[in-house]
Amino acid sequence: MTLRTFLSAHLCLFMFIGFSQTKKDSITKQPVVVINKDSVIDGKLFNSKKSIPPVVDSLGVKKLKDLPEAAELDQKWLEELYSNSLFDTIYKSVTELKYEPVYYPELPTDTLKARLKRLNARTPFNVEYNPSLESVIKRYLKHRRTSLERLMGLSHFYFPMFEQEFDNHNIPLEMKYLAIVESALKPRARSRVGATGLWQFMYGTGKEHDLQVSSYVDDRSDPIKSTTAAAQYLGRLYRIFGDWDLALAAYNSGPGNVNKAIRRSGGYKNYWNIRQNLPRETAGYVPAFLATMYIFEYAKEHGFKPERPVFQNIQTDTVHVKQMISLDHVSEATGVKIEELQFLNPAYKLDIIPKIEGKIYTLRLPREAIGIFTANEEKIYAFANAEFNQREKPLPQLFKNDTKIRYRVRNGDYLGKIARKYGVRVSQIKRWNGLRSNNLKIGQRLTIYPRKLSSSSSSMPTKKVVNSEGKQTYKVKSGDSLWTIAQKFSGVSVQNIKDWNDISGNKLKIGMTLVVSK
Repeated sequence: MTLRTFLSAHLCLFMFIGFSQTKKDSITKQPVVVINKDSVIDGKLFNSKKSIPPVVDSLGVKKLKDLPEAAELDQKWLEELYSNSLFDTIYKSVTELKYEPVYYPELPTDTLKARLKRLNARTPFNVEYNPSLESVIKRYLKHRRTSLERLMGLSHFYFPMFEQEFDNHNIPLEMKYLAIVESALKPRARSRVGATGLWQFMYGTGKEHDLQVSSYVDDRSDPIKSTTAAAQYLGRLYRIFGDWDLALAAYNSGPGNVNKAIRRSGGYKNYWNIRQNLPRETAGYVPAFLATMYIFEYAKEHGFKPERPVFQNIQTDTVHVKQMISLDHVSEATGVKIEELQFLNPAYKLDIIPKIEGKIYTLRLPREAIGIFTANEEKIYAFANAEFNQREKPLPQLFKNDTKIRYRVRNGDYLGKIARKYGVRVSQIKRWNGLRSNNLKIGQRLTIYPRKLSSSSSSMPTKKVVNSEGKQTYKVKSGDSLWTIAQKFSGVSVQNIKDWNDISGNKLKIGMTLVVSK
């Protein structure tokens, strides 16, 4: 969503809120009237003096002003946590949408017309056939099959959340497809002007809908909170225009631009009739939404094979966090991979869940990990607190300069893998290198202060022989982890065990003997 989009929406919404009191459940569909460049409608000369509904005059379009902080907002964007390539591709495809005929014999026009008619009958959107929509649908089917299958896989996790929130706010459930057009289902997707999250809220618009942003937390990336805000905002837009297609257009370009398009078209309020008067991006926005809806609704008929996500939403649960803790700590205690925790908890910008008076923060975990966490909460929080206290010491006391290495990123590397290799945390690597995202490029150089040098970091690797004579030992059993073993011995930490046994990662082998005392 562009800067213009959200500035216009933020400024104009309150001026327009009284525009229409049409109730949500009185959904009407207007017939499509195609207007060509010669102003001829259905073979008849268009009357340019057609009366405009008097309510348009009360909109005060001439009083629209730009916000002084617009230039500052241009600087607010940051790098995305996840790869933004799919999000950028979708954003570009919407802004540069073309409507030339596409050769795709697998979908005959008559078949498409019949399917759109059935889809139109069961949704409040105007899903009526026109050549422009046919072009977009066929273009997506022909050129975006792989990315659509990835999105269908992710939808199994996110769509149940969306549907629940939209049902609570009496929003059409099909509005879930809007998140695909907005963000490609990337909870930390960030546009070039700072619009963030699944629903692409700007900072100011997010605050208006109670989405808090701090150094630690960005509610715009929280799937549930941001969806609630999107439902509220879409509901307000529908109360203005009384039409879900126009509410979609206003979500993208702002109510002001939509209303001006209505006036310029002579008072028509069907999206397809005012599209030529909308900003270029918005002109492609609704067709992209309708094309996405069609493909998802008829995915089986087109032979799509979705990539399944790691988790289904029903396979996860949440727990309220009582003390400050990092996702690294949770990973060590529960055995859940850090990358999976980041996927499930995208709102925590630095992978740290803070404890702030008056605020409630939740941790989403796979169901099998909920029991481990809740049964050992006090021990886990104590472990996290001890680690945080250790990190507060000056850097030279923790890591000496002569232990610093420069690591070159290789194909297949990711932060979690590199962190395990050198016995450090993802958050530490990000802090040492000033990284705000998990994105890495092949050939990129990283500064790392390893707990122990890995065998591949030296040209002549040597394996240290651990002397266990006279020391207490423990033989690893099935189901053991470093954290569970550390809990069996008073005063012993995970890092102690790593140091005493020359272990850089977290992997253990059944039957191996570990030193568990100095």
